[in-house]
Parts: sequence; C-alpha cells; structure tokens
Amino acid sequence: MIFNISYKSFLKCLSVIPLVFSVFLPEKCTGISNIPPYPQNPYVIKLEIPPPEDSGGGIIVADVDKDGKMDYLVTVKGYIACYNWSGEKMWVKQTDVRVGGSSESEGLPGHHGPGVQAGDIDEDGKVEVLYLTQDGYLNVVNGIDGSMKWRAKPDVPARAERWEHLALVNLRGKGDKDILLQATNKEGYRMGKFLYAFSLEKLKDGDITPLWKTDDFLACAHNGVRVADLDGDGKDEAISGSIIAPDGKEVFRIPDLQGHLDSVFMADVRPDIPGIEVVTLEEGANRVFLFSMNSLIWVKDYLRQEPQNAAVGEFDTSRNGLEIWCRSRYNTYQKPWVFDAEGNVIASYELSERAPQDWTIEGIEVINTIYWDGSKKQLLCAKERHKSGDVAVINPLTGEFIVRFPDKADRLYVADVAGDWREEIIVLAGSELHIYQNEAPNPNPKRERLWKSQLYRRMKAVYNYYSP
Repeated sequence: MIFNISYKSFLKCLSVIPLVFSVFLPEKCTGISNIPPYPQNPYVIKLEIPPPEDSGGGIIVADVDKDGKMDYLVTVKGYIACYNWSGEKMWVKQTDVRVGGSSESEGLPGHHGPGVQAGDIDEDGKVEVLYLTQDGYLNVVNGIDGSMKWRAKPDVPARAERWEHLALVNLRGKGDKDILLQATNKEGYRMGKFLYAFSLEKLKDGDITPLWKTDDFLACAHNGVRVADLDGDGKDEAISGSIIAPDGKEVFRIPDLQGHLDSVFMADVRPDIPGIEVVTLEEGANRVFLFSMNSLIWVKDYLRQEPQNAAVGEFDTSRNGLEIWCRSRYNTYQKPWVFDAEGNVIASYELSERAPQDWTIEGIEVINTIYWDGSKKQLLCAKERHKSGDVAVINPLTGEFIVRFPDKADRLYVADVAGDWREEIIVLAGSELHIYQNEAPNPNPKRERLWKSQLYRRMKAVYNYYSP
C-alpha cells in the first residue's frame, strides 16, 4: 500500500551531479520522460531463472532494445536474464557468470554485485552486454538476443586467481570503449589491489596489452572499484581509497588508513569545492573520509562507532551541500547518525525506536537514496536486514518509516524506470521482479530524468551490497 508523503519542498531546479558507470542510454531517454507508469503496483515480472540461493548476483537496468524505456538485467549464480520494460523475456543465458558472496574470502564483485555491464561499445547503434565468467574470460554478447559476439582472456596478475570485477568506462575521451578489470589476491584476506585498464577494440582484435595497470590499488575490502568523472573533463576516474586518473596515474590516496574501507560513494557533497567528492567508510579507527581528486577535505568519527554502511544525499534542504547518513554496525538495535557537508553530526537515533514493531531488530540493509515524493529532498530506501523481507522508505534525519512494502526481497535496486523522473523500487523476490512506484501526484512532473546525469548512470551500473 502506498501512502501520500508530505511535500516539504518542491524541486524547482533539480541539479543532478554527473555520476558514472556502464548503463547505456539513448539521448531521447535523458529529457523529460514520456514513459508511462506501470499499470499495476507492484508491477510483477516473472523470470525464468532460479531464485537466489546465496548473495551472488544482482540487478541493473539499461535501455537494451533502444526503445526509450529501461530494461532489466538480472544475475544469479549460473544465469543472466534480460527482460524488457514490459516484462517480456528478451533472453536468458545459462552461463558461469562471475558473481559471488563475501569478496574478502571469495573475491569480487561481492554480495549482490550484478557482474554485468551494458553499452554500445563499438558505435554500431546496438547495445552489448558484458560480463566475466569463472574461466577468466571477458564475454561480449548481443543485447537483443544474448548471442556471443566475442570473448577475450587478458593475462591475470600472478598473485591473482582470475578477473573478478568489471566496469565499462571512458578513459580516452572516445566514449564507453574501455574496460576496467579488477582482481583480488588469491591468498589471505582478499583485496582488489589489481586494477588493469583495456581498450575494448584492442581486446576484440586479440591485443591484450593494457592501457595501464596497477598492482597497488587501495581498494575497499568488500566491493570493487567504482568510477566517475570527478573533474568534469569527460573521462572517468577509478575510485576507492585511492583515485586513479584516466591515464593511470594515482592522484590521491587516503593517508593513515587504520584498518580497511567498507564502502565508497561519489557525490557533490560540497558544492563550494570544484568537482565531485568521494565518501569512504573505515573499519578500524571507524572514521568517515571526504576527499576530492586533489586533497583530503575532512575525516570524522562519531563516538568511535563503526559506520559500516552509508547513504549520501540531499536529506536537509535547509543546509548547504549534501548529508552523509551512517548506519552503524550493531548486530541489533542499530544507531544511525548523520553528518552535514562540514562533518558535523546533525542527527542520531536508535532505529528500532522508529521502525514498525514487527520490523526485524537487526535493522536495515542495502540502503539506497531515493527521490520518492517529487521534492528536492531525498529519502532512504532499504530492506529488512539478513532476511528476505520487507522494503521501506525512511526519513534519514528522523528514522521515520514513511511507507512500507510487505515483500520477500532478496535484492533491492532503486532507479527511475516508470512514469515521471521519480525513482521506483525494484525488488527481486525469488524468481520475480516487483516494481513499486509512488502513485501520489508529483508536484514537479516536468523535471528532466535522472538518467541525464552521467554520475547517476555510473552509480546505477556498478554497485553492490555495501555501496549501492
């Protein structure tokens, strides 16, 4: 059931930051949306794949058939499924796609990592889908029917087992024609320190020489590299605890890291500073870092509590910049807090005191920001933790549960796929997709779609459980 949400402030000027990653989107998809809402709420798409048996696999959306509507790519161990916007099967492929569970023990892409990318990589006007398989190959298939176009097997670093994570990128200013491949060390606590860049055209022609490589990438412990055009030059940086410029040079590295990083996000947290900033969370000294391509902006903690999971967004429209919501790591009775753009704590509470009485005391997980009500303010969207459970939209400043959707969510993904520019909630429950939309009137229906932002496209294409 959908409840009307009070509109605290109208979105008069939606400024969505240029985000990054591998969703292909035609130009007609970036303006004011003419896509209808779904006729049912939730809209159910039945998938011809088995339900998830573990935490391997996830969801991305892309306009695979180029009709101006977003289509669905879903992975579980052993399968990739592609369904169009209406829910018609385009193709299902049984293949040993590289997805998995705990990255520190099994390797990347980590819990809920989708392991697929989509884009027109050769400018033929058609979308390709890219993925890695357990045998170490990069596979490129036709987006319409899933048929194999070509495969390549770049050499793997000696201390790695196989290529595990991929990201479609623009490193040379020629469009999404490059690929980042990442691998973890095969012995000990696994970290994605091996990061290599390749030209897709050269790989197709059999040339496996990397554009650049590093065996010392400061990676997150639980998820793969993320990418974004941080400085607005049209080319992507590789981002985690260090930043690698498009030419392969390291331009920033977190100093004095004490422990490891759990997650990473990119956003224009500080509009007074040029470019896009990076937020990372530390386990060890339990700090939150905010930095740019050029410098560390601030390092903060709150009562030395481990932040573990976060969400970055416009949670308080009365303040300059964006806010950073931190979940805390408590196994039960989570105690979130919120930093403002300057690193000041502006809110804290115990989640169980705000949640419905029958919500799990283990709290929430897979925490996304969401444009839900048509205002400039963003909210949180999350699922019940450690179970196939319900999904809720939550006020990050107060912990108020604004709307709850009873479900058995195995995966959660948030993106603009129907109706106006507001975002929908996409749930994988067993072998079904459930798509929830806000049926309340939008006070600002004619805003441009969020997909116009390159940053949004990148963020929605490469993510996992820890960094949605």
